[in-house]
Amino acid sequence: MEHLHRVVVLAIDGVYPFELGIPSRVFGAADGRYEVLTCTVDGRPVRTNSDFSITVEHGPDVLRTADTVVIPPFTSTSVTRDVSEAVTQALVSAAPGSRLVSICTGAFVLAAAGLLDGRPATTHWVVADLFRSWFPQVALDPDALFIDDGDILTSAGAASGLDVCLHLIRKDHGSEVANQVARMCIVPPWRDGGQAQYIQHPAPATTASGTAAARQWALENLHEPMVLADLAEHSHMSLRTFARRFAEEVGMSPGRWLIQQRVDRARHLLETTDLPVDEIAGQVGFAGGTSLREHLHAAIGVSPLAYRRTFRGALTPTH
Repeated sequence: MEHLHRVVVLAIDGVYPFELGIPSRVFGAADGRYEVLTCTVDGRPVRTNSDFSITVEHGPDVLRTADTVVIPPFTSTSVTRDVSEAVTQALVSAAPGSRLVSICTGAFVLAAAGLLDGRPATTHWVVADLFRSWFPQVALDPDALFIDDGDILTSAGAASGLDVCLHLIRKDHGSEVANQVARMCIVPPWRDGGQAQYIQHPAPATTASGTAAARQWALENLHEPMVLADLAEHSHMSLRTFARRFAEEVGMSPGRWLIQQRVDRARHLLETTDLPVDEIAGQVGFAGGTSLREHLHAAIGVSPLAYRRTFRGALTPTH
């Protein structure tokens, strides 16, 4: 008789109900190939991040029988640099050789327990800076939707929990089974790109001095060709001084910042208009549609058409 793969979901205080249910929904649609159980560190109910608590049927003992352990995310106010003794013991009790999977802030638990030291990992982009400052020993990739490092997999927020579960089904049983599960759940079997297409880049605060005037002028004239000398002139600085001050204030070079602003403006137009790609390229200062496609793919890993489909829905195809 074929072994039934057991997935155990560890619910931690403050858990997000949506992500808590992802493993059961996705693995449960794989025609009986998986058994999904939910537990807490002590078998008692836990609070969710919503206005209700959940009661589970199992305590940490079921972790000893797990083939895969999933740690769903919990509210960021519960994120800590250290992990409680109860959580540590629960993770330690997991069956030898079992896979560990985190969704979103669940990666903080694995990192705090020392399980991600020297390994690649990801988490939600909103908490990426905090994660990096607390766990510099982890090779964090905040752009990835999920990272498969063999026996440990980490994923970004919410829907990327779907992505990593489908990936595991594909890994265990092949694309045909994973695609069928995706159809049953009415989700894409695979998403192009990474978190970069969902990250917002707020502009640095404007100040009376420094490079703020040049940045404002650039944003108002993105459709025009411009070079470093143009920006320096609007700040009444030498090229060398301007480049140094700009990097200090913004955290990147003027050229890199300018490309980012043009890509961000292009993303906005792709989301909010039906303009052809070539026309959008002209409005944001790229030489043409090819240049826009190259820069957009380098920044977020997808084409203009794929991005528009994601954020605007099915429209008349554009060039």
